[in-house]
Parts: sequence; structure tokens; C-alpha cells
Amino acid sequence: MGPFGSKNEGGLTSGFALAEGLPSGSKPWYLSRHLVKLNLVLMMPLLSSASLRYDGPMMNGLQTLPQWKTFFGNPEGAILSMMNAVYPMGKVVALFLVTYISDRFGRKIPCLIGLVACVGFAIMQGPAQNLSTFVTARAFLGFFTSFISQPSPVLIAELAYPTQRGKVTALYNTFFYFGAIFAAWSTFGTFKIQSTWSWRIPSLLQGAIPAFQLFGLYFVPESPSSPLVKFEMDEIERAITEEAQVLSATSWTDLIRTPANRKRTFIVLIVGWFSQWNGVSGVSYYLVLVLNTIGIADVKDQTLINGLLQIFNWLVATFCGALMVGRLGRRTLFLLSGVGMLCSYIVWTGLTLAFVTSHSEVMGRAVVAFIFIYYFFYDIAWTPMLQAYTVEIYPYTLRGRGLSFTLITSFVGLIVGNQVNPIAMKEIGWKYYIVFCCLLTFLLILVWFFFPETKGLSQYGHTLEEIRDVFEGKLELSVIEKKRRY
Repeated sequence: MGPFGSKNEGGLTSGFALAEGLPSGSKPWYLSRHLVKLNLVLMMPLLSSASLRYDGPMMNGLQTLPQWKTFFGNPEGAILSMMNAVYPMGKVVALFLVTYISDRFGRKIPCLIGLVACVGFAIMQGPAQNLSTFVTARAFLGFFTSFISQPSPVLIAELAYPTQRGKVTALYNTFFYFGAIFAAWSTFGTFKIQSTWSWRIPSLLQGAIPAFQLFGLYFVPESPSSPLVKFEMDEIERAITEEAQVLSATSWTDLIRTPANRKRTFIVLIVGWFSQWNGVSGVSYYLVLVLNTIGIADVKDQTLINGLLQIFNWLVATFCGALMVGRLGRRTLFLLSGVGMLCSYIVWTGLTLAFVTSHSEVMGRAVVAFIFIYYFFYDIAWTPMLQAYTVEIYPYTLRGRGLSFTLITSFVGLIVGNQVNPIAMKEIGWKYYIVFCCLLTFLLILVWFFFPETKGLSQYGHTLEEIRDVFEGKLELSVIEKKRRY
């Protein structure tokens, strides 16, 4: 029935109560004109993840290029950390502002601002003539990517067809690797150019996906939950007005006001922080340093491995991650991912030690294999569910702030990682991997005790708004809902 399944499967993933209220029909979604049109429109916000992800593999690729290293004075240590860290720093600074704009003016307006700015600052980054211009452009690119990364997954969740919502929102983060593939193969395609255009072309292309999105944004409707959406019927207009009033009454403190919200916020704190500190940050921006520790220093080999890894990641994240969330469930995938990442890192650490001791080429190749195995287990959960799990567990009135909190924690984790990882890799080498083995053990314990399952069950009938029952019970109203009803 296609990757999004049928109505019967929708009963399992979205709740039978919801599925029974939808139009009946045996046709798969790709033969239903309205669903094809909807899913094509959703491609625009889905690509926001690709625009966001382009940066890491691009910087990995640039670090392999002698032309880039020579132009910027062979950056390493604190300078290299700063060049990478300004991008997520910009994101953190912007998130509070973009959350307000998204909740107040709708999801599309911040997307429009962000896409225009991303195109502009990519044009500034490419021709940069010195380090300060390059770093400034990267800082502003980071700032304005928050304008597309915060509202896009929320917009997808609120526009997606109900029985497809779980899979479509999970697909959002898999588009990370579309941007990663584009970036990695851009640097592979230009590494033989002897001039500075070997790194300027990939830097300019950071604006290509936002430019395409900017064209397609015209066709994307505003979220039906937005207070800007207007209807002709008086009753619906009143309902929208009430929603706007409820939204204006919320604040950041509502994230921890009730026991249920404190549990939600604790979960997204774990998700956000460990999305960067489960071992991935040591590879996503510093694959070159990892490959150097196992004797793979050739530019062609490094850029080729970077490119192949991104293709592998996208295939796994899509077909073994996002399209399986409705069948296996969120909690199961998180647990399976944690066990797999931990085992992979333990073997990876042992093989790296063996290589350092023996300088065996076989050991070096085995490490590369386990980098791919590690990413397999990372991709089945952490790629598709970073945003998807967050937008599911929060009610509409807190969804924007909840997602922003997830992104803030993730970006802070990335900033810390970008500062610590290259220095630690330089000072203690393979021993640094032991830290990640310990962190993965701790993460697995947290997932086991605190992560609930949000896959649709018949007794819950999970729509986005009904998933609160998992946290609060069917009869309990949140403080915000009481404001709305009374």
C-alpha cells in the first residue's frame, strides 16, 4: 500500500477511533489525488532538515581539502572548534525569537524569513576573503536556519494526513541526509580543483536547498492550528480565536508547571542532549580526525567515505527508521538503537586500540566498518525521532516551545561537542571513545525507565492531542486546557 500504509494500518499507528472517522476507501495514498497533492506540498518543510544538515558534512569535506586548510592557515584545536561551533551557537540565540514568531504569526512567516536569509548568507560565505567573514557568515547561517528548523516539523505534524502523521513526521529528520549527501558529494566533486573554488563551490551551494524551498513555500498552506488561518464559518472562527487566547496565555514555565509537563520536558531534555552526546558528534563534524587516527589520510579516500556514509545513513534512517516507527514503536526503536550503538562503540574502541598498537591495515578497515554499523543503530531511532517524538508528546499549546527546548538542548550539546571533541581527540586519541561508551550505557538506562511508548493503541486512539493521555490520563486536564474551558 506504499510507504505510508493504508487506513487499517492507520488504525494501529494513529488510533482506531481516529481511523474510523476518516473517509473510507481501499485506494493507496499515491492513487488519491488529494493525498498526493498534500504529500508533495509537505516536501517543502521536509527539506528544511536537509538545509540544516548540509553544514556538518560540508565542514567535514572542507577539512580534507588542502586548499581550504592553506587559505585559513591550517586551523586546528580551538580555532577549528570555533569555526564549527558558531553555527549551532547562532541556532540557540535565534530559537527564543523564532518560537514567539511561529506561535504568534504562524509557521510560514519564520520559514520565509529564514529561507531568504540562508540564501543571502551562503552567498556571503562562498566568496569569503578571510576567516572573520567566513565565520560571520556561518554564525548568521546558524541563526537563520532556526527560522526553518523550528516551525517546519510542527507544520508537518499539523498538516499531515492523520493516519500518515507518525511516519511523515519521522521522515522529517531523515531528510538530514539528503542535505548531507548533497554536501559530501559536492566536496568530493570539487576536491581536484586546485584553486580556492574547491571549497568556495560547496560553501555557495549551502544556499541551494533553501532557494528551492523558497520557491515551493508559496504552495504550502498555513497550519490549520494557526491563529492566522481564517474560516468563513462563525463557529470555527470562534474556535480559532479561543486557541489564540490559550496560546497567548502560555509561557515557558508551563513546560514544568504540572507533573505531566515536567515528565515531558525531562524526556525532551534527554532526547536533545543525547542526540549529540551519544557518540555521533565525534564523527559528524570530525570524521577526518577519526579517519586520521586509523591511518586513512588520503583526501580522495576521506571524501569518498564521507559521501558513502551519508547515502548509507539516509537509506537506513528512511527504511529501517522512519517507516518502521508505526510497526515497532518509538520506545522499541530507542532501546534497540541504544544497545546497538553501545556494542558498536565498544568494538570500535577495541579495534582502534589494536590499530594504534599494531598499525594493521585490516584493523583500520574494520574500524571503518564499525563506523557504518554504529550509524545504522543511530539512524533507526535518533535520526527519525529527534523532532517527531517531541511534537508527539506535547499538546498543541506547548508544541512549539517544547520543540524549541529540544533544539536548544541539542544545539548546546553540539556547541559543547564542537569545543571539546577536537581537543580531546588530539590529546587522548582513541581513549576518548571510552567516554562515549559510558554515556551510552547511561542513556540506555534513561530510555528504559523514562521513555513511554506513543505508538497508537486502540484504547488511546492517539491523535496528536490525545497522546497527552499517556502522560496525564483520560480524565486529567492540563492547566492550560482548564484555562481554555473555563
